[in-house]
Amino acid sequence: MNSILKIENLYKNYQTEKEEIKVLDNININVNQGDFVGIVGPSGSGKSTLLSIISGLETKSSGKIITDKRIAYMLQTDTLMPFLTVLENCLLGLKIQKKCTKLEIEKVKKLLIKYGLKDYIDKYPKDLSGGQKQRTSLIRALSLSPDILLLDEPFSALDYQNRLKISNDVINILKEEKKSMIIVTHDISEAISLCNKVIVLSDKPSIIKSIYKIDLKKEKDPIKNRMSDEFMKYYKMIWRDLNDK
Repeated sequence: MNSILKIENLYKNYQTEKEEIKVLDNININVNQGDFVGIVGPSGSGKSTLLSIISGLETKSSGKIITDKRIAYMLQTDTLMPFLTVLENCLLGLKIQKKCTKLEIEKVKKLLIKYGLKDYIDKYPKDLSGGQKQRTSLIRALSLSPDILLLDEPFSALDYQNRLKISNDVINILKEEKKSMIIVTHDISEAISLCNKVIVLSDKPSIIKSIYKIDLKKEKDPIKNRMSDEFMKYYKMIWRDLNDK
């Protein structure tokens, strides 16, 4: 398999006035082309910190992040600007990077049309449903043509039914656009149904307790994956790891 991201011997510590707090302890991860990687772990275990380090938003204490690929980060909340239209929100990253050419604008418009937002191009975030906001945020990230997309609890604000539907939509979009993904989630079922690899972190200081290669025979879409005979097997193993002190 073609490796596109390697994390080697990664450590992250925070220094307070009283002590040094160890957050990440010797993290080693390999992401291949086309991988959908899920990261689960207890609250406060450093999952979001790990994504911030991969994206370059936060510094590491030591270790290596090895990649020559473009990375985009889709945050936990949609963070859409209420005073910008859907199209303007999707062009924001391109404008910041001074890459907002006519060609790029047309590419973004095509993505909006392709993924069901044709009638909302000139609307504002207040006019969108929760799912439409998530798709807008995703297209904003895709506008930068990333190879790897980082998602931090992207569906946590949605109710259960919409969470399933929108996560299904997002994964199918990423597959169609041939992107790789790393997603942080506290939902074991979500990680198993969306990903082909699930990494389980321990409590702080976080080590990798286990890495599961997810092989669900149906593998048609995330919702159907939850009905797979193998699904519960993975769920029980990951649940055991998370609760094994």
